[in-house]
Amino acid sequence: MSLDNMKIALQYAMPKHGLSRLVGKFAAAKAGWLTRFAISRFIKAYGIDMSEAKLQQPSDFATFNDFFTRELKDGARVINPDSKEICYPVDGAISQQGDIVDDQIIQAKGFNYSLVTLLGGKEETAAPFQGGKFSTIYLAPKDYHRIHMPIAGTLREMIFVPGDLFSVNPLTAQNVPNLFARNERVVAIFDTEIGPMAMVLVGATIVASIETVWAGTITPPAGKQVQTWTYPSDGENAIHLEKGAEMGRFKLGSTTVCCFPKDTIEFTEGDGPETVTRLGKPYASVTK
Repeated sequence: MSLDNMKIALQYAMPKHGLSRLVGKFAAAKAGWLTRFAISRFIKAYGIDMSEAKLQQPSDFATFNDFFTRELKDGARVINPDSKEICYPVDGAISQQGDIVDDQIIQAKGFNYSLVTLLGGKEETAAPFQGGKFSTIYLAPKDYHRIHMPIAGTLREMIFVPGDLFSVNPLTAQNVPNLFARNERVVAIFDTEIGPMAMVLVGATIVASIETVWAGTITPPAGKQVQTWTYPSDGENAIHLEKGAEMGRFKLGSTTVCCFPKDTIEFTEGDGPETVTRLGKPYASVTK
């Protein structure tokens, strides 16, 4: 058995939820010198550029989570203001992007998965995106782990979908079928100027928490059933987020999947798997 096959087999065998929640407890703990040591080792191991961060020293962070979801300096990322441009929502690298064909999204060569399943199992939720576009971006441990709006939108619905917690790194994406539609995830549906937009925050092994700015921590412990929340479209209780505004965060890295309706956007020519993404830079043009 090859080393890669052993890694995949271990993914199936390990108690992923238990391990992730255990690591989450440490990441949330104010453990003093141990927290500072863990942060220092992490910075060194992954070559993290702390010069971009508002707080830069391990001693500046009370918990590992505080460090991992660190805020960037003002001006570290510039949001393209053109309303005809869709911006990258995160720092990371494109895993796959392209057309949604017959309910299928490309995961990796030889692997597709269902849009309906990804968005929680209801055909009516997925219907506006059938025949549209998707973009999957992987966040590595070294990346900035706050997620921002690629276009302005008003929140219509949030869906928590329980599931597994496989790693979402490129090796796993190439070997575990239906990875993004089987892992635990949070789906946010926004109404925008070009129609609905789905932003999916996918959990993974060691991801201790998924949060949104409007509801705080969604998981853990959201439960074992699909849960749905709806929001008003206008009035003082409507949740409207401008382009570039923070919408959520991962405590330890994962993947985002964005879905757009048919005939509304075109991705930048030449972008594709392994293209490095930077929050705020345009990666698609509005065609509607």
